[in-house]
Amino acid sequence: MLHTPPPDLDRIDRKLLIAVQRNNRLTTEELGELAGLSATACQRRLKRLRDSRVIQADVAVISPEAIGRPMLMLASITLERDRADIIDRFKQAIRRTPEIMNGYYVTGEADFVLAISVRDMVEYEAFTRRFFHEHPDIKGFKTMVVMDRIKASLALPIDE
Repeated sequence: MLHTPPPDLDRIDRKLLIAVQRNNRLTTEELGELAGLSATACQRRLKRLRDSRVIQADVAVISPEAIGRPMLMLASITLERDRADIIDRFKQAIRRTPEIMNGYYVTGEADFVLAISVRDMVEYEAFTRRFFHEHPDIKGFKTMVVMDRIKASLALPIDE
């Protein structure tokens, strides 16, 4: 996958990124005040950051309990063979599966690590049958049940 080089980020861009990671509902006036810019200049910078994919999404963090999905599973998956077509096919399967919140292609003992949202153990067992057991390229998987979510964030550390 080709990556476009990110734009040069100056001190003001970094201040804006820090602020919108904490709260992306701040108005351009409020952000401009934090960064020492007019609301219009702030809006232009945010548009540039979004257009260049530095800001990839504006999302809401939802309480899993509030929507009846209180259980989070972490699963490590090992594939049968290490071939590009198999890896690509598995990546596509991950992207298509709504229960998988995060998927990582990793080094080490496993090939992939997934964060999976489920209502209960019955739903997770059905998920494992459908996604893991019926997938011909999966050699094995191990599951960890999350007992307590200590931190949920997509915020990256940004040096000012």
